[in-house]
Amino acid sequence: MVKTGKARAHTNIALIKYWGKADEALIIPMNNSLSLTLDKFYTETRATFDAQLDRDYFYLNGEEVDEKETQKISAYLDLVRERAGTALHARIDSTNFVPTAAGLASSASAFAALAAACNEALEMNLSDKDLSRLARRGSGSASRSIFGGFAEWEKGHDDESSYAHAIDADYWEDDLAMIFVVINQKSKKVKSRAGMSLTRNTSRFYQYWLDHVEADIAEAKAAIADKDFDRLGRVFEENGLRMHATNLGAQPPFTYLVPESYDAMALVHECREAGLPAYFTMDAGPNVKVLVQKQHQQAVIDKLTTYFDSDQIIASDIGTGVEIINEEDEL
Repeated sequence: MVKTGKARAHTNIALIKYWGKADEALIIPMNNSLSLTLDKFYTETRATFDAQLDRDYFYLNGEEVDEKETQKISAYLDLVRERAGTALHARIDSTNFVPTAAGLASSASAFAALAAACNEALEMNLSDKDLSRLARRGSGSASRSIFGGFAEWEKGHDDESSYAHAIDADYWEDDLAMIFVVINQKSKKVKSRAGMSLTRNTSRFYQYWLDHVEADIAEAKAAIADKDFDRLGRVFEENGLRMHATNLGAQPPFTYLVPESYDAMALVHECREAGLPAYFTMDAGPNVKVLVQKQHQQAVIDKLTTYFDSDQIIASDIGTGVEIINEEDEL
């Protein structure tokens, strides 16, 4: 018995961040978040469940990964098997289409693609809501990569109530782009999960962060509905800076930002002063993401390349939601 499914999912960038978990095991966040899915970066994954296999296998970019990483995927597959009512082991073949210089974590696209591939292979027929819930169990941000464009992850309070959904905003599709300023790809001294936990448990600024996220979400959704680019830019730029400020209040304090991160932010401010609307955000790392309208994209890139090398700048359009790939069509 062999059951196979293949799926493609794109990564997303959180405009309104989630920072800290209410439940580490179930990956339930402390607050709602809002993201934008991008077309430049994606993962394609094939899941093959086979009665002849005596264990799980995981191949990434054509190479079998080590036992530690395979165990992580196997633990996730246990959740899938429990949901699907099967004991079949699987071979997972995953390819990341993320530029090597992007400095982007691919966990969002990776687990969204894996969840969708398993859903297809095992004929689970999950709704988008339940597929989002399943992807969340691998990586919180993967819950949002089930959807294209803007998506909101509802924090919920348990496994059933924590999931993402699309925000109806098709009228933005041909208007927005994002520019990545890749500062460096060095391993972070404080991993994202550890940073979230430390900040939530010790930061004197953390409650201030939580007190403002709900208002940020409401403001961002209103700006999206009104197609007000500057209003949207202001709120997500402030939200990103506020998130990073919580890290400085942790015990001990830490930061993901480096001097070049601030240089990129300064260049974005100069763009706005010159009449080029552009707004930045940063995740748990030094790289800066800049949201622009397509009509200003090249001008902003030109400004950024006055300081950064052109190979440090990567542009992307809005991406689609998770897709099932019919391999017969690829032949």
